Amino acid sequence: MLIALLLAVEAALKPYVKYDGAALALEHVRVIDGTGAAAREDQTVYIVSGKIAAAAPAGAQRIDLRGHTVFPGLVGMHDHLFYPAGGGVFHEMATSFPRLYLAGGVTTLRTTGSIEPYTDIEIKRDIDRGLVPGPEIWLTGPYLEGDIPWTEQMHRLHGPAEFRRTVDYWADQGATSFKLYNFLTREELAAAVDEAHKRGIKVTGHLCSVGFTEAARLGIDNLEHGLFVDTEFYSGKKPDVCNAREASLELAQMSPTDPRLAALIKELVQRKVAITSTLPVFAAFTEEGFRKALSPPVLEALSVETRARLLANHVSRPDATALFKLEVAFERAFVQAGGLLLNGCDPTGNGAVVAGYGDQRGVELLVEAGFTPLEALRISSWNGALFLGQEKRIGSIAPGKDADLVVVKGDPSKEIADVEKVEIVFKSGVGYDPAKLAESVRGLVGIR
Repeated sequence: MLIALLLAVEAALKPYVKYDGAALALEHVRVIDGTGAAAREDQTVYIVSGKIAAAAPAGAQRIDLRGHTVFPGLVGMHDHLFYPAGGGVFHEMATSFPRLYLAGGVTTLRTTGSIEPYTDIEIKRDIDRGLVPGPEIWLTGPYLEGDIPWTEQMHRLHGPAEFRRTVDYWADQGATSFKLYNFLTREELAAAVDEAHKRGIKVTGHLCSVGFTEAARLGIDNLEHGLFVDTEFYSGKKPDVCNAREASLELAQMSPTDPRLAALIKELVQRKVAITSTLPVFAAFTEEGFRKALSPPVLEALSVETRARLLANHVSRPDATALFKLEVAFERAFVQAGGLLLNGCDPTGNGAVVAGYGDQRGVELLVEAGFTPLEALRISSWNGALFLGQEKRIGSIAPGKDADLVVVKGDPSKEIADVEKVEIVFKSGVGYDPAKLAESVRGLVGIR
């Protein structure tokens, strides 16, 4: 039975694999190690039995990578397995998204909210068993939400006790994190955080009814999207009430030097609350951001119907540019103050953000926001590993770590757009062909 399973695994992954030797030597390659250190030229990276090694045995397969750069696999910290279908409906991309994430250089991801949690569990199991290609997945349970008014795909919870029971149930099913959503009370938030922490599980949130400062004081570990969704500065804010649109309009008028932002950052840093940057999904609400998001590979990945709907229905938000400028200033100030900034593409919003391609765009947007390329890559790899408690295993290039690596043509330490020129993605030492992965799901995004 075991032999048959191993043969099935080999057959399932083989069409997408470039290199699967037990010992490899990546020669004459530029190394960006993910720590923020300067790139090192003309290096050799050894891979032995799925790990980065100090040396390789005689007979190792040698790969000449002159003109190429290797950096750690991206750790996507807001990377869903579903995609917006319009009208408040979401479709699970069980086939296309795992392959596109891996093709884009994402070797580890956190789902950060699930519409079909049982499907996510089975996708993870199939990837772990080697039956389908995809990143290592850290499962977030279903959204912890109250009376959400715009979708029936999220179960409505009522009262602290129900939040606690939901956390316990999904922790037993394998959830490794939880995400609180827009419409809940401070008491419900506190109950969910307390119950998750009893299980050793961290909690993040895309909040609205509860402000960031309140959530930090109640023990939340992570906050998604940054200022885009924080309603605490709204002049008409009432306890436990979500006024997202009104708060957003006022926030767009806020100065990056407003002392209230400095106070918020100080609170978050002192309480060790991480922020997840999701610049791609918000940039896509501007005309320029929408155009850049829809690169030729992204358009080819979309189904014909999805592409037509996306192009026909796009409307830029009038406050999007001002909010985006405020957000990038906030993220820079947060990092300068010692805050832990994570990165993820969040393939939701208007649908212009697609798995993998959106993660690459997220690295580029951090550079456009004012971070150096080396800082952006550290945020997108090492920081995620640190938050997950996996920094001894992934997130940087060093002997003994998992060989989760991205090989690109060019030098992203000087030209960040080179992160898009992915030629090999190593996951646990197996080198996948990104072009074959992408081709296998061409035209499927929006369908499956």
